Order: sequence, then structure tokens, then C-alpha cells
Amino acid sequence: MDQSEEMRDDECLSGSASPLFSPSEGNDSSKHLLPIWSSPSLELVDDLSSTQDVDSTPCSSPTEISSDGSKEKRISVVWNHCKKRKVEEDLVGESKQQVSMDCYHFDPNLVRRKLANMVILHEYPLNMVEHIGFREFSASLQPLFKMVCRNTLKRDIFKIYDYERGKTFMELEKIPSRIAISTSMWTSSNKRRQFMLVKAHYIDDSWTLESRFMRFIYVPSPHTNEVLSNALLDCLLEWNVDRKLSTVVVDDYGTTDAMIKILLDKFQISSLILHGSLLHMRCAAYIFNLIAQDGLAVIGESIDKIRESVLFWTTSKKRNKKFEEAARQLYISSTKELILDSKTHWNSTYLMLSTALVYKDVFLHLRQCDSSYNCIPSEIDWEVVKDVCGTLELFYDMTKFVSGTTYPKASMYFHYMCQVKIELSECIVSSNEVIRKMASNMLEKFDSYWNVVDRIMGVAAVLDPRFKMKLLEWCFPTIYGDTAYEEIEKIRRIFYDLLEQYHSKEMDKEDSFANSSFCMTKGSQSKSLYEFDLFVSSELKCRNVKLEFDHYIEDGVLPRTPNFDILSWWKGNGVKYPTLQRIARDILAVPVSTVALESPFSTNERLLGPHRNRLHPKTLEALMCAQNWLQNEIKGSSSKLEGGTIQTILDDYDDLGVESDDTEPLEWNSFSCL
Repeated sequence: MDQSEEMRDDECLSGSASPLFSPSEGNDSSKHLLPIWSSPSLELVDDLSSTQDVDSTPCSSPTEISSDGSKEKRISVVWNHCKKRKVEEDLVGESKQQVSMDCYHFDPNLVRRKLANMVILHEYPLNMVEHIGFREFSASLQPLFKMVCRNTLKRDIFKIYDYERGKTFMELEKIPSRIAISTSMWTSSNKRRQFMLVKAHYIDDSWTLESRFMRFIYVPSPHTNEVLSNALLDCLLEWNVDRKLSTVVVDDYGTTDAMIKILLDKFQISSLILHGSLLHMRCAAYIFNLIAQDGLAVIGESIDKIRESVLFWTTSKKRNKKFEEAARQLYISSTKELILDSKTHWNSTYLMLSTALVYKDVFLHLRQCDSSYNCIPSEIDWEVVKDVCGTLELFYDMTKFVSGTTYPKASMYFHYMCQVKIELSECIVSSNEVIRKMASNMLEKFDSYWNVVDRIMGVAAVLDPRFKMKLLEWCFPTIYGDTAYEEIEKIRRIFYDLLEQYHSKEMDKEDSFANSSFCMTKGSQSKSLYEFDLFVSSELKCRNVKLEFDHYIEDGVLPRTPNFDILSWWKGNGVKYPTLQRIARDILAVPVSTVALESPFSTNERLLGPHRNRLHPKTLEALMCAQNWLQNEIKGSSSKLEGGTIQTILDDYDDLGVESDDTEPLEWNSFSCL
């Protein structure tokens, strides 16, 4: 193809409106021809014989109106040479795919806002805007956009933070229900700074469980109870939620009991649920981790022997292959692979032990076949590990249940706690001395947790129409024995107290309205008789509220179905149980754990990424909080999630070093040449 034809090709693909042939070329048929408009899917083909896999159907020519008024389609030699062909993308060299956007309006402020959102959402470093590669990429997308510097980007991030904070503040302000607060401590990866994350949990007007970051507070040393409680109190006062609290859920980063006592002394007790008796809630996942690690510590010697055996057979491919061959010879059908544990994550130790138990006979068989294998566990070791794994399995399942970014409903949590209590009570009378010692240590820690959360979690379980009081009547006799009836009545009395408090709060609103109406319309009526009428009405309504709870219990339990939604059920039964509905909206919003999904099995500190160690605390708080607020907006709009994910740059780390069948392994050094 000569140079003039290449120029015409470019005009055709770039959207030029000039005709392919001009009248000066002497073609008489040119007066019947109309210009060919641009299309990124068209490419001129000069030599038809040389094309492969090309659709041979000619493109339709433009329609022309003849002299008699009828429409007819003309086909010229030009259209015979213009064939449909898929243009392949080529990232090397110059691309032929050029699209004209004549009506495009460029808004640099919008681009800056989207850039700041991107950095916030995906945790990109702020100095990314100064990277040459990113600047060149941005310029290729829109040459008119002047890339901002790092300081300008930071100012844009603070503007987004202020705007989103205002929206979140107004959202929490408008919620009529109470708000549960959870706190957790974070540490910079260089161990020099610590931060307190404060989150709000509530059920919105559509009866959806929601959570929002409130503050990411830098807490200077020393981290005493007074310092931590003051930091939390200042946050609650700043957000105006101190009189709307339901509970405060804390992980055990200190003596939390003392911290809660300090808060109770500074709160207005009358504004809390039952004068603050239900305020304290401990993080379930953190407690379970401590209990599980105590149990594993008792059988440390047996674990070390099994760990040594697993290490022996997983150190080389040859030994691993020999182990698999022995498993096939013994007809063990399990496909589980031997894995070595991480001592800081008790779940990996549990998985290592449970897998080793499956291949117990293989270890015994290989002792006879390989003289170099001399670290075989004894029969007593296997028996002890088997008993311990049976108990740890319950903690493993329970920890997975309570951990996650979407917190489980509190009502489903109580029966798990009852199972743990029953399991440990049975282990305490085991004939095995090691198991008894393990259960004793675990039960001591569990009881300290149970005594704090049993009441509020019991209330949450009763508010589940699939359980009600029947769950307590079923499990309490096993847990408490002869005192089970008294414990059940405690939960019932808590409900009556809650109903009375919520009813009194509603009556205060009605009395305030009635008093104003009385002053305007009943000035001649005796005030004492009017107050008597209010007293009689209050007594009657209080009796009706208690009957509301009794009717709820007497209605029986609902069948447990997989897709049952407790929040939707209470949303639809507010007319029948109006006071209980308000209680359910407050109690069912309480989270049982503050631990994120990615770290539920470790008591190690939550660490910030190393690329954020040197950020100013205010900048770090703006990034952390704004990220949460923007993520919730995106999740609330399904259209924004199409074709994308809300991941951070750290999410790619798990993929490094994983090789596929058709790709070369990724090497970091390869980036130095780009």
C-alpha cells in the first residue's frame, strides 16, 4: 500500500469527514458517492488475496435517493475494498485505534477528585503522583490535565475527608436508635506509634446492619486506662453519641474493666441502657484466641513432637513423595497435605494437628521403613492431641463465625457460647489428667468472659424468634444445674426492666407534648387531677408493655430456615411488638468481635503498612476514615462495583511467587528496566 493510501486509511479511522476520492481524480461516478465515516472496527484491505480470516461480505454503501423518489442502494468498487475486520490491540508501537470524541467535556477538578478517591480507596502512596511512569500514563490519557504534586493531592484528600465526615456525622445524628461502639488498637510497623480505631455500629431505617469509622486517633504513650478512656470519651462527645450508646466493645489491649469504670463515672448514667449495666462487651475472637493458646500450651511437648515429624516429611520433595506413596499403600483416601504451622497463629497449629491425625498410621508405617526417621510421637501424644483437637475444633469454627467485616447477628452467637461452656465442663471431669488441666485453664478464662457478656447475649438470643426463651430453658440446666431456673429468671427480669425503661422514655416524650397541650387548652382544669390521669395511663401502658413480652414468648418459636433474616422479621412485626422492636434494633446491632476477617486467629497487634509509617497522624486518620466512608458508598451502589474490586495495593502480595503453567515466574528485578 503506497503512502497516499495509508493517509486515506488514517483519515477513515480517525473520523475524518473528507471523501475517500476527490472529483479532481477524474472519476465520473464520484458524484454518486458519499463520504465514508470513521469506525474503529474498519480497516481498508488493498490485496484481498492476502487477507486471512476476513469476512468477505461487502459493507453496505450509503443510501441514495433517485430522481423518481425511490430509495436504492449503490455499491461501488470502493465499498468492495472496505471489509469488516477486527483490529487487534498492540501495546508495542503506535496504535491504529483512534476514536474521535468531539462532544467530550474535560473537567480538571473532577479528575483531581477521582485521583484523590483512588489513592484513598486503594492505599496508594501519596508520592505516586510524582512517579514518572504514572505521569506519562496520565498524560497519554488526557494531555490537558496538569498532574498535581504530593501536597496538592494531600489537600484534596483532606477536602474529601471533611466532606465525607460531615455526611457520616449527619447520618449518625438522624438515627433514632442507639449506637454500639467498638474500639481496637493499631500499631505502626516500626512499633513507634499506636492508634485507636473507633467504629459505630447501628441498624438504619431500612433495617440493615451498618458500621462506620468515627476516628483513627493517635494515642501517645503511656497507654494507661485514663489516657485510653479520655481518648474514647473525647471522640464520643465530638460525634454527639454519648447519650445514644448501647454498648462499648473492646479488645483486651489492657485492663478494660478499669477503662469501662472510668467511662461510667464520666457518662450520664440515666442515658445508658439499664444505667450502664450492659455497657461493657468484650471482643469474642480475642478471648477465644487466648483460651485456645492456653489449651495448646498444656500439650506443648506433644505438639513439638508432631511438628518435628511434619517438618521431617515436608522438608524435601523426595520425602514428601515418599510420604504420599505410603499413604496410598495404606489406602488413606484423604487428599489433605501435611502443613507446617505458624506458632503465632493457633489455627495453623490446629490444622497441622488435625491433618497429622489423619495420617497417624502413615507415620507409624514410615518408622519401620526409614531408619533416619526417629522423631515419631508416642501413642500417648496422639491420644492427647486427638482429645485437644476435638475441643479446639469448636473454637476454630466459632472464631471464623464471629470474625469478619460484616459482623454476625448477636442472636446467633449465644448458642455457640453455650456449646463452648458445655464442652469445657465435660473436659474438666475427663479421666485424662492433661485434658483436665487444659480444660481448667481454658474454663477459667472463659468464665471471666462469660460473666461479662452472658446477659446482653442472652437478651439477643431471646430476641431471635427462632429461639426465644426456649434456648435458655434447653442449655441452662446443663450449664448451671440446680441454679438454672434462677439464671433464666434473671434474663426475664432484664427484659422487664428494658421494657419499662423504653416505655418510660416514650412516655416522657408524650408527657412533654401533653403538658404543652394542657397549658394551651386546659388552663381551667385541675392540675392535680390531670396528673392523676397521667399516672393511671402510665400504669396501664406499663402493664400492656409487659404483656407484649409475654405474648411474644407465648407465640412459640419459628422454624429455623437457612434464609431467615431476623432484621427483616423485626422490621415487619413492629406493629405487633412496638417496644420490643425498639429494643431489638439496639441490641441486635451490637458486634461480638472487633477483629477483622484477615486476622481472627492471632493475638498479635494490628499493624499499619510500612509505607504509612512516616505519615502525619492527621493525614493517616483522614486516609483511614475516608477509605471506610467511600467503600460504604461504593458497596451501596452496585453499579460502581461492576468490573472492579475494592482492593488495596497490599492485596496483590499473596499472588507474588505463584507460577501458572503458561507464565514465567515474576521477578522484582525485572521492574528496574521499565
